[in-house]
Amino acid sequence: MDDAPIFEHERAPTQLYLISPLQVDGDFPARLARALDAGPVAAFQFRVKDVDQHEAVRLAAPLQEICAAREVAFIVNDSISLAKRIGADGVHLGQSDGTVEEARKALGKDAQVGVTCHDSKHLAMEAGEAGADYVAFGAFFPTETKETKHRPELGALTWWQMLFEIPCVAIGGITPENCGPLIRAGADFIAVSGAVWNNDEAAAVAAFAQAIEAAS
Repeated sequence: MDDAPIFEHERAPTQLYLISPLQVDGDFPARLARALDAGPVAAFQFRVKDVDQHEAVRLAAPLQEICAAREVAFIVNDSISLAKRIGADGVHLGQSDGTVEEARKALGKDAQVGVTCHDSKHLAMEAGEAGADYVAFGAFFPTETKETKHRPELGALTWWQMLFEIPCVAIGGITPENCGPLIRAGADFIAVSGAVWNNDEAAAVAAFAQAIEAAS
């Protein structure tokens, strides 16, 4: 991939950001390829839990290759050290996963660094000031992918767009049917997981592409 930022500020159209399910072995590489070939996807987040780094590296390798072949950014969830070890395009940090400064020092200036900000404008501003490439708000809708305690209002996306140049990501329970208001409110990216992987992944990505076009 070239060094151009993936998460550059292009407010239209909104882009799709895929997050992996927790199980990425078996036939998942083939499913990922099908999903990425079904419609535009800007980035893929590798999110696994309760596996050691050696196993995570093994699981990531074929997925990273699939993404690279399609010029889709490969982002590691939570782990700066794993992102560095595999040469990922970037890392997504929760509030307890290290700082933007630590990620930048480990991964370099061209890495894409995103930060979970829940429903907090204050956390988002702090992340932006620290040099994050994007901030993520959520969960906007009920989700079974992970436990959520925060529910931002749509207005958080509009507020962010009015004041800041850094892109914002909407996450949490997003489907082709409910993503329209998020797009119209100002989400630069919609991050989705269950709506794709719990269904036919190719059909779901195609449906998201249609929904994004309709709402843009």
